[in-house]
Amino acid sequence: MSDPLKSPDPKRFEVSRATLWFDRFMGGAIRLGGISVIIAVFGIFYFIGKEVLPLFKAASVEKAASASTATKPTVLGVDEWGEMPFFYAGGDQVVFAELETGGRKTLALPGLTGLDVTALDYDAVHGRVALGLADGRVGSFLVSYRRDFAADGKSQLVPTLTEEPWFSLVHGAGAVTAVSYGDSGAGRVIVAKRGGGSTASVSVLRLGMKRGLIGKGKLTLLEEMDVSPQLAAEAMLVRASPNGAMVLVGCANGEVDYFLADSAGVSKRQTFMPFDGVAPRQMDFLFGGVSLILTGADGQQAQWSLFRKDEVGERLFGETKVFPKLGEGPVIFAASQRNRAFLTGTGQDLSIRHSTSGTVRWEGTLDIVPTIAVLDAKGENFIAASAAGEARSYKIHDPHPDASWRAFFGKVWYEGGAKPIYQWQSTGGTDDFEPKLSLMPLIFGSLKGTAYALLFSVPIALLAALFSAAFLPLEVKRVVKPVMEIMSSLPSVVLGFLAGLWLAPILETRVPSVILMILFIPLSALIVGYSWCRLPFALRNLFDSGKEWLVVLPFLVIAGWLGWQLGPWLESGFFVYKDPATGREIADFRLWWPQVMGTSFEQRNSLVLGFMMGFAVIPVIFTIAEDALSNVPKSLTSAAAALGANRWQVVWTVMLPVASSGIFSALMIGFGRAVGETMIMVMATGNTPVTEWNIFNGMRTLSANIAVELPEAPVGSTHYRTLFLGAVVLFAMTFIMNTLAEILRNRLRERNKIV
Repeated sequence: MSDPLKSPDPKRFEVSRATLWFDRFMGGAIRLGGISVIIAVFGIFYFIGKEVLPLFKAASVEKAASASTATKPTVLGVDEWGEMPFFYAGGDQVVFAELETGGRKTLALPGLTGLDVTALDYDAVHGRVALGLADGRVGSFLVSYRRDFAADGKSQLVPTLTEEPWFSLVHGAGAVTAVSYGDSGAGRVIVAKRGGGSTASVSVLRLGMKRGLIGKGKLTLLEEMDVSPQLAAEAMLVRASPNGAMVLVGCANGEVDYFLADSAGVSKRQTFMPFDGVAPRQMDFLFGGVSLILTGADGQQAQWSLFRKDEVGERLFGETKVFPKLGEGPVIFAASQRNRAFLTGTGQDLSIRHSTSGTVRWEGTLDIVPTIAVLDAKGENFIAASAAGEARSYKIHDPHPDASWRAFFGKVWYEGGAKPIYQWQSTGGTDDFEPKLSLMPLIFGSLKGTAYALLFSVPIALLAALFSAAFLPLEVKRVVKPVMEIMSSLPSVVLGFLAGLWLAPILETRVPSVILMILFIPLSALIVGYSWCRLPFALRNLFDSGKEWLVVLPFLVIAGWLGWQLGPWLESGFFVYKDPATGREIADFRLWWPQVMGTSFEQRNSLVLGFMMGFAVIPVIFTIAEDALSNVPKSLTSAAAALGANRWQVVWTVMLPVASSGIFSALMIGFGRAVGETMIMVMATGNTPVTEWNIFNGMRTLSANIAVELPEAPVGSTHYRTLFLGAVVLFAMTFIMNTLAEILRNRLRERNKIV
C-alpha cells in the first residue's frame, strides 16, 4: 500500500523532448511566417513603385555623335533609326553623313542640274523635300532609306532619291520665295508664295493621282487657285498640313488665314490673330495635322487646334495651350512623328515639349548654335546642324512623354475637344491618336459605384441586422443568419453575369415599376406597423413577441406586386416622350429621360449595379453589424427594459450606442468590399468612363479598369505603368478611408468604454 503523503514523482512534470522540439519548430515557423509576410508586403510596394515612379521622370538627352558638311544646310532629314542624316542646301546634290563611321556619301539629282532653287521645305513624315524655283515652278523629291544585310549578318543603310513632277505656277510673277507640301495619300496640296511686298502672290495647288489599268499612275494638277485677293496683308509664312487637307497663311498684319483644300476646291474657312497684330515668327504643324504651334515675335509660343465650339458647328482653330517663351533669334522646330512632342528653341538653348500635357520634358544647351534640327521617326534621336555645317546627334531617353501630374489628375485640352476635360481613352485606331490617361473619371467611377451600391445595401443590411438582433425569435434567427452568410459566398462573376444578361434587360423596360416598388414597400411597412400599434392588445397578443413580421410580410408582397403592375400606368401618364420631328407622343421612360433631363439612359447602369451589388455587400454588413448588436450585454438591455423602456427604446438608447463601433466597422468593411469589386462593376455598368452622377448610366472603376486593360497593356509602356498608378490611387483611397474610420471607431469605443 502506497503512502498517500509521499511526494509525486518529478518526472511527471517534465515535458518530453519531442514536445519541446515541436514547440520550438512551430515558434520559429510562426516568426518566419510573420517576417515573410512583412517582406512580401514590402516586395509588393517595391514592385509597384518600380513600375509607377518612371512615369514622373523627366526626359534625358546625351550627345551621341558628330558630323560635318561642306555647305550650310537648309534642309536636314534623317532615317527612322537616326543613323544617317542628309543635308541639302539647293542644287543637284544631297549629302548623307554616316554618324557611326564619320564618312559621307553624295547622291545626285539630275533633274535639278542648272536650276536655281529659291525655296525649300521638308516634310519629315513622308521624307519629301519641296522645292520652289526662280522660274516659278514647284516640285519635290523623296528621300528614302533601305537596310541591306550582308552574308555575315551586318547591315548598312542605302539611301535613294526619287524625283517628282514639276508644276508651273500660273498666277503671280517672280521667283518662288516660300513653299510647303502636304500629302494625304489620296490627295496632295502645294502652297507657294511668289515675289514679295505688294506684288506677292500665294497660290494653292491641288494634285491628284490619275490611275490607269496598268502602272502606278500619274500625278497631275487638278486646280491652282490664287488666294492673294483673300489676304488682308502680305503673306509672310505659308504652311500646308501634313495630311494635305489644309493651308495656313501667316500675314504681316498678324492674321493667320485658314484655307480648306478638298474635293470641292479651295475655300477660306477662318481668319484668326494669335499675337495681337504681330506677325507670327514661326508656324508648324504637329503630328496628325490637327494642331499648330505658333511662335510670336516676342518668343511667346502657343498651340492652336481644330475643334467644334458646338455640336453642329464647323471645326475651326482655337488656342488650346500656352508654352513658356523662347528667346530671341531664329526659331528651331522639329515635330515628333510618333506623338505630340516637339523640339524647339532659339540660339544654343533647346527644349523638348509635349503638347498634350503642355509640359517641358527637357531643356538643355548645345555646344553649337543650330539653325536647323530634326527628330527621327522613333523619337529616340535628334540631330541639330549649325550654319557652319557642323552637326550633332543626341540620344533621347523619354519613354513616357504622355505622363505627367496634369495628364493624370488635371483637366487637359485634347485635340478636337471644345474645352479641357477629364478623360480616359488609352488606345485608338490610328497612329496619330492622342492618349487620354486621366485617372479622374476612374476615381469618380469608383466613388459613384460605391455610393450607389451602399445606398441600396446599407439601409437593408443595417435594418435587417437590427431586426435580427433585437426582435427576431431565436428559432427564426438560427435560419436567417446562416442563409445571409451563405449569400456572401456567391461568386461575383455569377452576380455580374446575372446583372448584365438577366436583370439589366428587365429593369430597362420597367423603371416606373421599380420607382413605385421603392415607394410602396417602405410606405406599406410604415402603415402596417403604425396600424398594428393601434390595435387592441387582445389582437396583438395572438402573436408571440417577435413574430409580428408574419403580419407585415404579406402586405410587403402585395405592395411590391402592386408597384410592379402599376408601373406601365405611371409611365403612360407621366413619362411621355414627344418626337420633335413628327410630334408623336410615346410612353417610354427610356426616351423621356434623355429628352427631359438631358442625360443618357443606358441599359447597364447604376440602378442595376445597386440591386446586384446588394447581394455582395449586404451579407458582409449584416453579419458584422448583427454580431455587434447581439453581443451587447443582456444585463444592459434587461435593465433598460426593467426601467420601463419598450423594445424600440432599448434598441435606440442602449443597443445602438454600445454597438456603434462594431456597426461602423461593418460599414467600412462593406465600403471596402464595394470599392474593390471588379466583375460586377464590369458586367453590370457598361464599363464606360463617364463623370456623371446620373443613375441611368454606368461608370468605370479603378479596379475594373485594371482587370480589363492590364492583360492587353504592353509591359513597361506608359499605359501599363498608368494602370499600376491606378492601383496605387485605389490603395490610397481605401487606406485614407480606413484610417479615418479607425480613428472614428476608437472614439466611439472611448465614448462607451464605461459600459
